[in-house]
Amino acid sequence: MVCLGNICRSPLADGLLRKKVAEAGLDIEVDSAGTAAYHIGDPPDVRMRATAKSKDCPIDDLRARQFVVEDYDRFDRIYVMDESNKNNVLSLARTAEDEAKVEMILNLSHPSMDLEVPDPYFGGEEGFLEVYQLLDEATDILMNDLKN
Repeated sequence: MVCLGNICRSPLADGLLRKKVAEAGLDIEVDSAGTAAYHIGDPPDVRMRATAKSKDCPIDDLRARQFVVEDYDRFDRIYVMDESNKNNVLSLARTAEDEAKVEMILNLSHPSMDLEVPDPYFGGEEGFLEVYQLLDEATDILMNDLKN
């Protein structure tokens, strides 16, 4: 899961998927990263942590890190939150195989529409709830795919 700073959208997607993977008893590694180095080592934004906790999906233990080229070797799928982050992640791709791993996360719930998960950082509580709803739906669809 990849966004810009790895403190709002991607850690929530990470936490949602980790919880669903654990509940399903699957052995799948889930992680998140940012394309920028602004927040390396920081916990998720306090507002996103509060939103996640209110939905019984605490993400307090996560820490921001930057996406690196080795993530292409470590992961089979790389979900990005918006077009800018997609371009940044693809700029590190070494091969067509790397590029094929990258997908806009909302294409899971809205196929081929390339919709972006809005960045709630500069908005109010409603933006964090909207992001939660969008990512909860997308990770439900991803879980159905992973189970099959």
